[in-house]
Amino acid sequence: MALILNIETATPVLSLALAEDGKVLESRTNDTQNSHAENITVLIEEMMKAAGKSFDDLDAVAVSKGPGSYTGLRIGVSTAKGICYAKEVPLIAISTLQSMARGLAKKADAGAEALFCPMIDARRMEVYDAVYDKNNTLLRDVEATIVDEKTYQELLEKNKVVFGGNGAGKCKGVITSENAIFVDGFHPSAEDMAPLSEQAFQKEDFEDVAYFEPFYLKAYVAGKPKVKGLYS
Repeated sequence: MALILNIETATPVLSLALAEDGKVLESRTNDTQNSHAENITVLIEEMMKAAGKSFDDLDAVAVSKGPGSYTGLRIGVSTAKGICYAKEVPLIAISTLQSMARGLAKKADAGAEALFCPMIDARRMEVYDAVYDKNNTLLRDVEATIVDEKTYQELLEKNKVVFGGNGAGKCKGVITSENAIFVDGFHPSAEDMAPLSEQAFQKEDFEDVAYFEPFYLKAYVAGKPKVKGLYS
């Protein structure tokens, strides 16, 4: 039995869950924009206290590894690494899209043959996505996909496909198949990470705390500061 802190910061929603043997004891969510760094440690401490646990009780820390927001992922991974270093516990990395697919499968009763396509906004009409079946088996690798009316046409001809995540809303007007199901207001949750992190712990599927980096999928491109006169 393992006590695992699960950290999800890949999108604007900060989600945390403390799980024992894969079952969530306590969880916290905060959707205030640009506040991950400000809130993450406060909410972790609050959650641990509410569960009657201390950091010394932890057996591992699991972090959502991406893809997703560059800044969000950095905050989550650096926090997870700091706790792992301090408490000498292993680091577990969970695919953001895989845990989202688990959540979509719980929320949508779409039938045994349905597929699940979690989407994270990658700006304009591009999303980070992947396709999973009801058993959370990866059917199509994680990609940065430009969405148009033909993107999922082949899948939608044969299956119901459940879409969700902060990239899905902008695709509603483009994906018009009757087999497309959209779950509104869906976001990555650390609670959906809990069974996956427990499985990884039992398999001793750990990351190198010193060298692990998030899965960004695309290279980070910094925007130009909006300072008058700085650029011509």
